[in-house]
Amino acid sequence: MDELNRFRLINKIEGYSYLLLLFVAMPLKYLGGFALATKIAGSIHGLLFVLFCYQLFMVYSKGFISKKEASFYFLLSLVPFGSFYIDKI
Repeated sequence: MDELNRFRLINKIEGYSYLLLLFVAMPLKYLGGFALATKIAGSIHGLLFVLFCYQLFMVYSKGFISKKEASFYFLLSLVPFGSFYIDKI
């Protein structure tokens, strides 16, 4: 698997983990009193986000994307559903 395809895969998985954290784990914590949900989902999402950032740097450093695109993709990764917009570009 090349760097760009690996980036797309990690981006997609990280996007789903963010949505699970926001729309499943957070309600379980605050509405259901199940704090462990955010610890588990947050840890998984944190690891995936670090992998996303690393892979974003790799595709940038190998010339697949420009500095402007890399910055834009990073900002999109902070917004819910932003990761899925990255995949469409």
